[in-house]
Amino acid sequence: MPAYNSMFNNDPNVPRLVGNFPLLPLRTKTRGPAYVLPQPSPAVAAHESPDPDSESYDVLDEVLSLFRANTFFRNFEIQGPADRLLVYGILFVSECLAKIRPHHSLRDATKEVLNTALDLNFAIPGDPAFPLNQIYEPPRDRQDAEQLRQYLSQVRQELAARLLARVYDEEGDGKPSKWWLSFTKRKFMGKAL
Repeated sequence: MPAYNSMFNNDPNVPRLVGNFPLLPLRTKTRGPAYVLPQPSPAVAAHESPDPDSESYDVLDEVLSLFRANTFFRNFEIQGPADRLLVYGILFVSECLAKIRPHHSLRDATKEVLNTALDLNFAIPGDPAFPLNQIYEPPRDRQDAEQLRQYLSQVRQELAARLLARVYDEEGDGKPSKWWLSFTKRKFMGKAL
């Protein structure tokens, strides 16, 4: 059985590519270079995603919905540019989950995860420290590299906020969901950011 690929590979509107990394639109309030999608109406809870057919559904909703299923796969066939963002998102969610401990309160976990998301010293495709350089092309020039870094920073911040909303349920007891934390030791494709 193959891994689940992104539905945004079939999008007729071709996104801007930096290297071969897509700059897809996001539903976010975080500043950055991404085109901002409208908020869903009626509004959905922070720990839920809009309907996949909605115009507010973005690739980050897809990352969170496919994370647990795709984490079990050691191989992943790239079928389009959106799959590269899906792979990066899954690896970042794994990194964030590794920072959350079972005894962490929401405040402690928010501090840890947002520090990870806000850290600007992360590797981008083309850097020697980037773990998946074999499937990503480096940016053409310094300006493209800076735009990609800003976009990935925006993706990381938004993913961190949405992940925390799912791991710490609003009606819960203030402890992280064991169903999410059970994936902390799993490595998608055997890699980590």
